[in-house]
Amino acid sequence: MTSIIHRRPSSANSKNEASSNVLPRHNSEKTNQPKVLGLFRVQTSGESGRNGFHPVHFLRVCFRSTCTVSMVVNILWPFVPAAIVIAFARPDLDLWVFILNYIAIVPSANLLGFAGGELARKLPKVWGILLETSLTSAVELILFMVLIKKNDHNDLISVIQAAILGSILANLLLCLGLCFFIGGLRREEQILHEAVSEVGSGLLLVAGFGLLIPSAFFSALSGAVSPNGTFTADELLSNTRKISRATAIILFAAFCMFLWYNLRTHHSIFDEVLENDENQNNDGEKERNRPKLTLPESLVAIAVSLTLVALSAVFLVENIPAIRSRGVPDNFIGLILVPLVEKAAEHLTAIDEAWDNQINFALFHCLGPSIQTALLNSPLVVIVGWGLGTDMDLNFEIFMVVMLVMSILVVGNFMRDGKSNYMEGGLCVLVYLIIAVTAWYYPNPEDGTTNVQLPAK
Repeated sequence: MTSIIHRRPSSANSKNEASSNVLPRHNSEKTNQPKVLGLFRVQTSGESGRNGFHPVHFLRVCFRSTCTVSMVVNILWPFVPAAIVIAFARPDLDLWVFILNYIAIVPSANLLGFAGGELARKLPKVWGILLETSLTSAVELILFMVLIKKNDHNDLISVIQAAILGSILANLLLCLGLCFFIGGLRREEQILHEAVSEVGSGLLLVAGFGLLIPSAFFSALSGAVSPNGTFTADELLSNTRKISRATAIILFAAFCMFLWYNLRTHHSIFDEVLENDENQNNDGEKERNRPKLTLPESLVAIAVSLTLVALSAVFLVENIPAIRSRGVPDNFIGLILVPLVEKAAEHLTAIDEAWDNQINFALFHCLGPSIQTALLNSPLVVIVGWGLGTDMDLNFEIFMVVMLVMSILVVGNFMRDGKSNYMEGGLCVLVYLIIAVTAWYYPNPEDGTTNVQLPAK
């Protein structure tokens, strides 16, 4: 759902938008370029007609980003070269390599999100939406794919599975909770549009159900296996993986339906919701006059940020064993540590929107990535793992996936009345803290858990 953010200009800017239509025709007559290139011009709000690549101006615009909180995150950029240098120069300092690259992902992901939003402004509507949807989940997908690639002996499957659930929980409980809490500090309540809250919570409930089924199947039949009988542990694991792969394909179909619903049949509803939020934005005039990137600058920023995110992800995953050897449980790494860093920049943006009374924009930033993780990223992880011959499936720890479903129900109940306040937000954050404490004490698979991922000997 984050994919449709910032697509339609506010009514206050409609006159500028209309007047900008004259500029492309005038320029095309001089340069004999096709008029379709007008689709790629910088919007008239802010810098009108600027093109090309200007290094100093490019750095200034990227550093300022879209909001104050996002700009503060850019202070962490010195950690990026430091993390890369120490990873190549002193790989033996595994703990420091992990810590520095853990921090370095945050500003790199922040730049990726900013550049993706800037580029989406310059493309035709549908292509811009598809591009922004893909870039929103790029950091998470890169981390998941690196984890699968490094999963030589099925020792990282529990981390990947916990990271999938942790990403959804971080968006639903921590990010949405902070949005409700921070936004509620400035006003008695904020109004949630039903087109956002009901569709989002309904999709998440269906996704939670789909993610629960393979785990429930395994847990229900694990006591019926017999080493010498007709139904063995290996057969149970094989059937569970087949169910997981079929479920992944079905969830991916649900994501395609979600995109069609947003982009083709009901896009006007969401356009109206976001336009109303833009009109209520406390910093609306500042955003309209903010300097923006050109098309080449946006492409350069995306290429640089993707490269840096991929490097940091590789170094981070390579040093996970060093963190595990120091007593940090797999489930805590996947459920808490990985989602916090991969979603940090997006969370800060959503919180800033809630503070500026754009609560429906904040909802898109919280519910949208959760839906993408459940319906797109997790199926892709299973399908890619299937292709690589690993034992990746949706057989989560039953305790973890039950926490996910309960969290979806809690958040859905808070959004049911179409209003939010600081108390509801505070309660969501407290629930997340309870889950974090529990994850710290939850044992690793080799120490004995409910859903063993390796075949019995």
